[in-house]
Amino acid sequence: MPAPTVLEQLNLSLHHLFAQDERVYLLGEDLLDPYGGAFKVARGLSSAFPGRVLTTPISEAGMVGVAAGMALRGLRPIVEIMFGDFITLAADQIINHIAKFRWMYNDQVRLPLTIRTPMGGRRGYGPTHSQTLEKLFLGVPGLQVLAPSTLQAAQASNDQPFPYGGAADLLYRQVLTGEDPALFIENKLLYLLPVQDAGAFPEFALQTHPSAGGFSCPTFTLSIQGAPSASLTLAAYGYMAELARQAALRLAYEHEIFVELVVPTRLAPFDLAPVLASVRRTGRLLTIEEGTPALGWGSEVLAQASEALGARLHTARRLAAALYQGARNTRGGRRPPLRRRQTFERGGPRQARLR
Repeated sequence: MPAPTVLEQLNLSLHHLFAQDERVYLLGEDLLDPYGGAFKVARGLSSAFPGRVLTTPISEAGMVGVAAGMALRGLRPIVEIMFGDFITLAADQIINHIAKFRWMYNDQVRLPLTIRTPMGGRRGYGPTHSQTLEKLFLGVPGLQVLAPSTLQAAQASNDQPFPYGGAADLLYRQVLTGEDPALFIENKLLYLLPVQDAGAFPEFALQTHPSAGGFSCPTFTLSIQGAPSASLTLAAYGYMAELARQAALRLAYEHEIFVELVVPTRLAPFDLAPVLASVRRTGRLLTIEEGTPALGWGSEVLAQASEALGARLHTARRLAAALYQGARNTRGGRRPPLRRRQTFERGGPRQARLR
């Protein structure tokens, strides 16, 4: 039986949540059956739970504001913003209201509100429906930013219906037990990929690191089975983690370069400990993200790692989206688009082949 896809897991998680807790509601555009949302994550919900899936006008600020009021009244609403590009229209509600209410009211209220939204490009939706904008919210106090990948632990825990750390588990735990607002970032290219545990990757050893502070958002570390010591740490999340995993195999088999891959599921507040543990072994860190490089997640991870490790971090680089500059160069012609940054140069003695 094939492994369920990320989309199927998210849909199953929503059905479990609605059956488990009558306080769970879903708000967003075009969610009612038979459409079930732009990417069909909500398929079947409005038929199974009539009255708790609320289709809204095209007003991101409006739907988030209504959900904030619902959360203040003790409900556990989920908002689906059809495309992450338009989360900017709800920025005032997110930054100046839901992330601050707990502290504005002297820690007397909670906002268990989850905002789901797809991010990323390479699906042909054009420039206003293909951006990766989660970095705009990473520094907002009081707001969590979660991002599932294709990875999950091998077994479900005794009190949870889904394997730890997978897309379904992250959503289920946040909605059912989270007490603070969260952005739940779903990369579009993940939807049709299977959610897999260590058994699906025989070439890799998979470690699961529970997150610090009691949050149920683990970090995964992948390393090549039977390989010599790694000489580079890769850090990536979401769909970029899947590409990084494929790159790690190619580096090993084609170039005899062995790496460790660190995959967080929570981008903010970020748990740096698994990254530091890996970099202490490798001395080199390369962050990979789909968004633009300036002031992003990779920049923050590299800054924190540099502060913590000092001279023990020998090489620190970012790999991110290409930048475009339309300004004319000194010869009068237009500058070509900047290509993806070349961020790691192979050097030193070649390592032994895989055994």
